[in-house]
Amino acid sequence: MKDNQTEVQEKLLNEIKQVPFEHLPALLTIVHSFRESVALDSAENSFEKGWKEVNEEDCKPIDDLWKGLDH
Repeated sequence: MKDNQTEVQEKLLNEIKQVPFEHLPALLTIVHSFRESVALDSAENSFEKGWKEVNEEDCKPIDDLWKGLDH
């Protein structure tokens, strides 16, 4: 019996095989962008980035972050 991950991967591969070759570069771009958008950076990298921004005074007051947003 196949696990859910294997089943989904097979379905995805079957869909990709049906895409005309000339459209594969665009599909690759879409898949790559999607993967990057859902991938989370490690806690260590996030902390290091935040610490660097603080040290470089690349920060905004909290009130500025809420401007233009509906509460």
